[in-house]
Amino acid sequence: MLSASSTLTLEDFDYELPPELIAQHPLAARSASRLLRLTDERLAGDAISDHAFADLPEFFAPGDLFVFNDTKVIKARLAGVRESGGKIEVLIERVLDAHEAFAMVRASNAPRAGTRFLFGDGPDQRAAATVTGREGDLFHLRFEGEDTVYDILDRVGAVPLPPYITHAADEDDEHRYQTVYARTPGAVAAPTAGLHFDEALFDRLRARGVEFAHLTLHVGAGTFQPVRVTKLAEHRMHIERYEIPAATVEAIRRAQADRRRVVSVGTTTLRALESAARSGELVAGAGETDLFITPGYRFRTADALITNFHLPKSTLLMLVSAFAGMAPIRRAYRHAVEARYRFFSYGDAMLIDRRE
Repeated sequence: MLSASSTLTLEDFDYELPPELIAQHPLAARSASRLLRLTDERLAGDAISDHAFADLPEFFAPGDLFVFNDTKVIKARLAGVRESGGKIEVLIERVLDAHEAFAMVRASNAPRAGTRFLFGDGPDQRAAATVTGREGDLFHLRFEGEDTVYDILDRVGAVPLPPYITHAADEDDEHRYQTVYARTPGAVAAPTAGLHFDEALFDRLRARGVEFAHLTLHVGAGTFQPVRVTKLAEHRMHIERYEIPAATVEAIRRAQADRRRVVSVGTTTLRALESAARSGELVAGAGETDLFITPGYRFRTADALITNFHLPKSTLLMLVSAFAGMAPIRRAYRHAVEARYRFFSYGDAMLIDRRE
């Protein structure tokens, strides 16, 4: 599904970012980040304001509903070799069942069906997979042995840090590139807006009377893939899986009926909600989505969005531009650069009100 105006191009979503503003490591405390608040200037005089993320509870009233994506990042990056020789790197994009997965493969030349990969060192750490086919730029892999894909990844895989983070994943990343409420394995990228939340902040939100709900969207490797077309109408999103519990749908319906705010924690949460509301009514259950949200899209579910700062020309920047308006987002990002906010996954956050 595409909502892009035929007049929008990739250049409409470009901006200049000094490289030193790309956060390479998380802060010592999760909720120590900064928070840029972007309100609708038609309703509030000060559209852009600077805060600490720990100030978040002050902006909400009793009964406001926060919706979180509880996906858990898996160790999806595998370094190995072809059985016939030659190094390869595999990034699991989607686990299909106990022994099969779709993956991106970096190699000197594209592997053909029947190619066998070997991973790990030593007899107790080895794992093997065979290429069984290809769909677009994703390779279908079947892993050998009794261990599941998740078992193998836990044993020989590494945390799939984004390409703009230059250090190799370490033990600190295994802990910090994961939300404190992650519980459903399957993501190959973290829902990074949630990285700012810790138990102390949850306690303060509860004391404020804020309510919580959860859903699951397994973030795929496609979230880091650049848009390779100039006209947005020609872009196609990678498929991602989601599941929304009936209790979450009911909580959102009650909040909307009572005119309480629904707050999406992260763009992945928002994509799942909007995907489940394509019919015009939010529906519980599991599904797959290729929803591409661009300016002109009419949102049905959330009143506010908590999100990190996104890459130039990225689909996530397009989504927040649809939510808040292109001009307000441009102004907010200019302000963030000038005020030396930290960008991307380990960076600072924004609180955005929806603009109709």
